[in-house]
Amino acid sequence: MEVLKFFVSTGRRVLTIAFALLILVVLAWAYIAGVQLVADQYRIMAFGLYGAFLTAHLAVQSFFAFLEHRRMKRESLTCSYTKTVALTISAYQEDPSYLRQCLESVRATLYPPEKLRVIMVIDGNSPDDHYMMDMFQEVFAGEDVGTYIWENNYHQQPLPGGEDGAGSCQGLAVEELIRSKRCVCIMQRWGGKREVMYTAFRALGNSVDYVQVCDSDTKLDPWATVELVKVLEFNEGYGAVGGDVRILNLSDSYISFMSSLRYWMAFNVERACQSYFDCVSCISGPLGLYRNDLLQQFLESWYNQKFLGTHCTFGDDRHLTNRMLSIGYATKYTARSRCYSETPAQFLRWLAQQIRWTKSYFREWLYNALWWHRHHLWMTYEAVVAGVFPFFVTATVLRLFYGGSLWDVLWVLLCVQLVACVKALYACWLRGSPRMIFMSLYAMLYMGGLLPAKYFAIATMNKSSWGTSGRKKMVGNLMPLLPLSIWGLLLLGGLGYTLSQEAQDNWTSQVKQAELGYLAIGTAIYLGYWAIMVLLYWVWIRRCCRKRADHYSVQVFATIC
Repeated sequence: MEVLKFFVSTGRRVLTIAFALLILVVLAWAYIAGVQLVADQYRIMAFGLYGAFLTAHLAVQSFFAFLEHRRMKRESLTCSYTKTVALTISAYQEDPSYLRQCLESVRATLYPPEKLRVIMVIDGNSPDDHYMMDMFQEVFAGEDVGTYIWENNYHQQPLPGGEDGAGSCQGLAVEELIRSKRCVCIMQRWGGKREVMYTAFRALGNSVDYVQVCDSDTKLDPWATVELVKVLEFNEGYGAVGGDVRILNLSDSYISFMSSLRYWMAFNVERACQSYFDCVSCISGPLGLYRNDLLQQFLESWYNQKFLGTHCTFGDDRHLTNRMLSIGYATKYTARSRCYSETPAQFLRWLAQQIRWTKSYFREWLYNALWWHRHHLWMTYEAVVAGVFPFFVTATVLRLFYGGSLWDVLWVLLCVQLVACVKALYACWLRGSPRMIFMSLYAMLYMGGLLPAKYFAIATMNKSSWGTSGRKKMVGNLMPLLPLSIWGLLLLGGLGYTLSQEAQDNWTSQVKQAELGYLAIGTAIYLGYWAIMVLLYWVWIRRCCRKRADHYSVQVFATIC
């Protein structure tokens, strides 16, 4: 039997690797060969095989996302209310208003109090951090509350002559408190988010059935926990489930508004599609639920993760998800469980966040590849396509900008915007909200900001100093702007080169006259589109968001929006 399992496992590995290589080779060939499927008589406008492949990918992804949403609507899952849940909150220098909203929403969670524990671990034990513990005590006044200020943590040694953190009296006191009290707040020595999460997980041990993760800037829907529990109770093969994360401060700025649309697409299209195949790539930190017995199995290896010899200090949630996938359990997504989380409203802080996420994405991509064979082939396919997509986009943009043709530059801009519009229209239909049409504006934010930032993230993957800071601090590091500046110079250089080449061409020829017509029409369409969308944004979104901001309230949704 063991021999048979070995051959089956080896066979799956070989087939999965072969499938991944096939996808990569087909993508590369379609791109390099530049096979044109449709073109005009002058071959000025063309639609190639590579473009057809990406179009098909988006269509298939959208189709399976729709099927998953339909399944979520039709399934009537039940909750037994017998499972014990520990709701863990990771806190670091949180804005008091966001923290209060988080704690009050946790207290309002509609799950039996005798089955629900609340543990908030604060990353820092200085006097400046005490306001978070004070607020915890205030919000949960009247509950079975316990608090403790730990001078150290599980992995950082105290002063010489003291006791080791793992075996100290303080460490045992923390474990006893968390296992005996319903609502516990721990302040500990600074060590990063993974250290905070580890403290909660380890101190809980096997005392609960499920562990829910939550960030201190997150406002939970009252039914969020119940809906997550329903999914894990439905199938023992599900190891973890994530919910729908919406943006709490979408009216703060253009960046936060665009993030709200991007979040919806990421969860309700991309992760919904992954959930159809039981392989969600990341259970997001603001809202996720894990089987505790499984989590305890890989807790130490999760915490001690290293990359190129360096201890990993970011990408905690993605690696936690990967660990669950690595032992063969499915990961799911449900739009019935919902929360609202803060997102950066300033460009520099948003950029720092995206760089940190990109670092963890590519690092975890390599780890995730080790376990493709244990899950559906969609996991392999999507990982390959998503992994190489930024590089193909970069090559395409540079090739066209330096191709010596103004129409090529305009054509790539039009194609990018066209694809973005199609995705946005689909999102409008799926969500039932015309506001999703503004998702088409995200394409420029991706091309101008996020794309070059990905290369900076790869180059600094082992650097942990350029992450998102606590809400009480401003991001002052301007280093992430460097790749954007280089990218801008490259594009300007290409545009200048193209203009110089075009100036030497004979514009009286028949082909150039046709191209001139395309340029005039394309430019009018592109500029007209942006003028209309910007006007709509300022007239509709900005004014409406400002009016609603004062009356914002979290509503309980019985159906998926």
